[in-house]
Amino acid sequence: MTTKNLKQQQAQQQPQHVLPMVLAGIGGMAAAPAFPVRTKLLLCAALGFTLGVVATVSILMSSSASPYDTYTASLHAHGGALAGLFMPTSADAANAVQDRQQEPPTAPRPPQPEQGPRSSSEAPPVGTPAGISAFTNAPPPPTPAGGASSGGADRIGGDDDDEELMALAASAPRSVPAGAAPKVAFLFLTRWDLPMAPLWDKFFDGHRGRYSVYVHTDPAFNGSEPPATSAFHGRRIPSKEVKWGHISMVEAERRLLAHALLDDPSNARFVLLSESHVPLFDFPTVHSYLVNSTEVFLESYDQPGATGRGRYNRRMSPVVTAAQWRKGSQWFDLDRALAADVVADRVYFSVFRRFCRRSCYADEHYLPTLLHIRRPAAAANRSLTWVDWSRGGPHPARFTRMEVTVDFLRWLRSGSTCTYNGRTTDVCFLFARKFLPNSLTRFLRFAPKVMGFG
Repeated sequence: MTTKNLKQQQAQQQPQHVLPMVLAGIGGMAAAPAFPVRTKLLLCAALGFTLGVVATVSILMSSSASPYDTYTASLHAHGGALAGLFMPTSADAANAVQDRQQEPPTAPRPPQPEQGPRSSSEAPPVGTPAGISAFTNAPPPPTPAGGASSGGADRIGGDDDDEELMALAASAPRSVPAGAAPKVAFLFLTRWDLPMAPLWDKFFDGHRGRYSVYVHTDPAFNGSEPPATSAFHGRRIPSKEVKWGHISMVEAERRLLAHALLDDPSNARFVLLSESHVPLFDFPTVHSYLVNSTEVFLESYDQPGATGRGRYNRRMSPVVTAAQWRKGSQWFDLDRALAADVVADRVYFSVFRRFCRRSCYADEHYLPTLLHIRRPAAAANRSLTWVDWSRGGPHPARFTRMEVTVDFLRWLRSGSTCTYNGRTTDVCFLFARKFLPNSLTRFLRFAPKVMGFG
């Protein structure tokens, strides 16, 4: 046989033996001796795809075993035949998938409450000296100045529901516990910050355990917290907006009284003050004057004319009659029993809230009228706060730095006569207002010499 004939015979026999063997190796299929051209092309494409998948799996296994094992195990668990051929799984991953399939389904997590937006900061009023103490917008519940909590503040710390607050305060003890040292609760009703805080800190210094401090300010105020050494540190109560001449001012006063009643059962006297108040005497004098008084200091008088009887609304009758209508200064000193009467009152306060509006000025009439109805003999019918109304108008006179002199302070301290526990005295005013922030330096300078502290 010639060489040419031998080559032709081998070429004719090759497709019948080589191709079926290749196909049997990759697919296990013993094909017929001959295939159409289209079938051959499809088989070649399948072979190329298979080789590509095997190469990709090899790379994944060598670079990141854990994710790959988890994924392939999942495929095995769901019966993927191709996964068993091209993606062999490790024993650990297969066991992990099997364990997850055997676990009971977990209950969905409850939705988390949304956090409300924080109030934005506002600029302090013009004229406030640098470094003056201010208060945070969301302080912790007040604790007694002596350091021990009575538990009352913990129950009401973040609650702004006035009705619930008043109900709790009405159940507070109406007298100081036997053997307890009586305290004076200083209630600061402010529009913003306390520019006179450094003066008050010197006034309180060295007398911890004999006083309590509570501050009600605008809820939008977002100033910094006073230092831990200050008497005002952490003393801001949950507050609401207050409008001048509006019933909201009386609501703020009741809110301060309620917190003071609940916070410390040793609070025996309750004094309302403003951000423009200053003390005229040292702390021992003020404390003794208040806790030893047999009367409360609140004006309550019948005044004819438009600014007195003219503010009475006939729709208040018969709960509050015209004959019971009284007027007085907003700035008061109450004992514990009368403070409890104020927070427990729903009858008269409801009438004032409905009918004492616009030009009625509830803060000048509610407490004087309530006192006249409930305890007319308990009042000294005077205020402990000196205010200058001689210039006329709806607001008292304001005093600047240059008006604060030694002679002026001495006149405020002893320039009047009054009665105290049935005796005549020239100590009639323990506090004075309205002093602008720029007068603070003068008070700090004169306090040691004139007022006996600092």
